[in-house]
Amino acid sequence: MEDDDEFDVDAAGTRRTRWKGLVSVSIVRLWKRTVQTKSGRIVATISAVALTIALLIVVTGIALALADGGAIADNDAAVQISPEGSDTLSAVDGVEGPRLGETNERAETIRGEDGVDHASPVLIEPVQFEPADGDGDPRTVLLVGVVPDDEPRTVSGLSTEHLEPGDSHYANGSYDGTRQGEIVLSTAAANRLEAETGDELAVGGAHIPANVSAPSVTATTVERAGDGDDETPVALVHLSELQTLAGADDGQLADQMLIWGDADAGETAAADAYPDAAIESTGGTDPSSLFGDGLAFATSLLALVVGITICASFVATTAGMTVNEDRRMLAVLESVGFPTHSRLVVVAMSTLLTTLCGALLGIVLGVVGIHGVNAAASATVSPGAVAQVHPMFVPYALVVALVSGLVAIPYPLAVASRTSVLEEVGR
Repeated sequence: MEDDDEFDVDAAGTRRTRWKGLVSVSIVRLWKRTVQTKSGRIVATISAVALTIALLIVVTGIALALADGGAIADNDAAVQISPEGSDTLSAVDGVEGPRLGETNERAETIRGEDGVDHASPVLIEPVQFEPADGDGDPRTVLLVGVVPDDEPRTVSGLSTEHLEPGDSHYANGSYDGTRQGEIVLSTAAANRLEAETGDELAVGGAHIPANVSAPSVTATTVERAGDGDDETPVALVHLSELQTLAGADDGQLADQMLIWGDADAGETAAADAYPDAAIESTGGTDPSSLFGDGLAFATSLLALVVGITICASFVATTAGMTVNEDRRMLAVLESVGFPTHSRLVVVAMSTLLTTLCGALLGIVLGVVGIHGVNAAASATVSPGAVAQVHPMFVPYALVVALVSGLVAIPYPLAVASRTSVLEEVGR
């Protein structure tokens, strides 16, 4: 029995040594082919994988932003109410999507429930403002309408502390009460409007009919968004004032409802107020939200399928060509005692290492790409960020690259298995 145990230990040690040697040979082989040969196939493979993974991350980031609620997402509320479902066509062609109705009245009812500290409808509208210096064309800022209370709350990464509590313009639904005319600017919004605390800003562009005088607001403060987002020009204003400006006062429309306080109490109150709406506890960007939005899920799934297909195809082709060039090296390994399965392990590990190197580079390029897309969108067609970065993108990209590598491996293994030491010696 002791002999058997000793034999098993030795065998395990031998296996560990053999695998360590195979890994070392694979790494050295890959390194030498990358930096010490004129062949550009390894570099091309890494670059192709990197670009594919980067594109996958950018598209997934856009889908996540689409599913996660955009500018409303960064808040400290306990519960969030959203309209149930979405119209795919509307999301594509820019037609306004579904909204909650009677939000002002129902928010007041929710505030009266036990365990609820505060509830506020949230309306998001892109609005054009004249630059603070009056020089230049109107510039778009993403306005977020909220109902502040005596406690500082965070909505869209900005604090409501510098807005007057309440919503006097609402005036029990008449919308003829006193306008506060206050606005809390994010750093990005202030930079876009060239404004600072105390500046008066006039609404401009297509928002103001010819026979109506342009309303103005005063910047009560400029602060950096809580999530560190320096790309989205977002600002907070009182809800009813934005509803009036956007034409959402007829029906008391809002995009979402945020509830602060006990999460269970908030969910119960939310279900009573909006039984057919989507109710969820908040907690930052949630990748699982992709599964709840049809367009976002289809977009991310399509990106995944295309990414794996392109990666696997390119890796298989270039790895097969690389193995074909390396037939002499494989013949040398065979001649010094490497069995067939060990040579195939070297080829497989080199292929996977190449793919994973490309994935690591692709992750970096993908994050940079998301910031670039946000910057470009903010400067042109969108008033806010259109893509989000999430830590889960790192393992996601590595898994996609690993799957692509595994799908691609059979072809280079088939090429390697046909290598004969006698044929190579005869060349």
